Amino acid sequence: MKLSEFKFDLPEALVAQHPTKNRDESRLMVLHRSTGKIEHRVFKDIIEYFEDGDVMVVNDTKVFPARLYGNKEKTGAQIEVFLLRELNKEIHLWDVLVDPARKIRVGNKLYFGESDMVAEVIDNTTSRGRTIKFLFDGSDEEFYKALHDLGETPIPKEFILRDTEAADKERYQTIYAKNTGAVAAPSAGLHFTREVMKRLEIKGVDMAPVTLHVGLGTFRPVDVEDLTKHKMDSENFVVPAGTATIVNRALDNKKRVCAIGTTSMRAMESSVSANARLKPTEGWTDRFIFPPYDFKIANCLLTNFHTPESTLMMMSAAFAGYDFLIEAYKLAIKEKYRFFSYGDAMLIL
Repeated sequence: MKLSEFKFDLPEALVAQHPTKNRDESRLMVLHRSTGKIEHRVFKDIIEYFEDGDVMVVNDTKVFPARLYGNKEKTGAQIEVFLLRELNKEIHLWDVLVDPARKIRVGNKLYFGESDMVAEVIDNTTSRGRTIKFLFDGSDEEFYKALHDLGETPIPKEFILRDTEAADKERYQTIYAKNTGAVAAPSAGLHFTREVMKRLEIKGVDMAPVTLHVGLGTFRPVDVEDLTKHKMDSENFVVPAGTATIVNRALDNKKRVCAIGTTSMRAMESSVSANARLKPTEGWTDRFIFPPYDFKIANCLLTNFHTPESTLMMMSAAFAGYDFLIEAYKLAIKEKYRFFSYGDAMLIL
């Protein structure tokens, strides 16, 4: 397929700038692939679509406060430093993005607030990318605490056009977040509340965790018309043995296996055995899913409404069927559904 097939006009007013007051009161559009029916519900109604023995596969990655602000030595110019991934724990070497990048060269030092944290630029990686080494005297625990205190919640400022607020620390995180390592939230999971999860548990629905540490590549624009030429950034993921067992039992019993978010789907599709079952895995995935695609594990997907030409929209189209998804997106715009990380949800059955 071509990139231009995923272009549509998204009114700016429909990109959610804040979450709904209550997580489970966002809207839920339900797509029935077998009949072509579309329903308009509220997220807490999701319970009605699942029964005993069904499985929801959730991504338990935890967002860390990846956006820091430092000052350049001598000039004092403010520089945004966005932490992407830790390259070497022993010497505090990190892969980062800097802004404005034109001011930052190899050898420059950055100072962070009133803290003792200093970083030196070691290498250029991309136009905005740098490798930096934090110069810090203290234990690992003290280092990570200092980073946590200095950093702010990394809401994606390309689409959420406001400053980070105190509430984002809690709301830009799923309630089941556990394993720190993401720089963006797995947004489909943001709608779950403890009450919804408890009611699903009472119904006999299993919650099975995978971990995929969402990177900024999730939002990286596709800049090639021929989608077969696009390369995804690699993301670290884990499929635990217990999750594989739960999912495979559900598949054997012809039950629903629902990927909660595109990141959970990517993790599962990157960990398929020869007999089309989920296998325990730990590693990296750069799998890019777009139509047409034969999904091996999940038979249900919960996702948000995504921005035009995004890889997340492409995966949703691969699962729903391209024409059905485009129809649903047109309806979503007409009905004023909210898009992006803090927006509404879509359940594809």
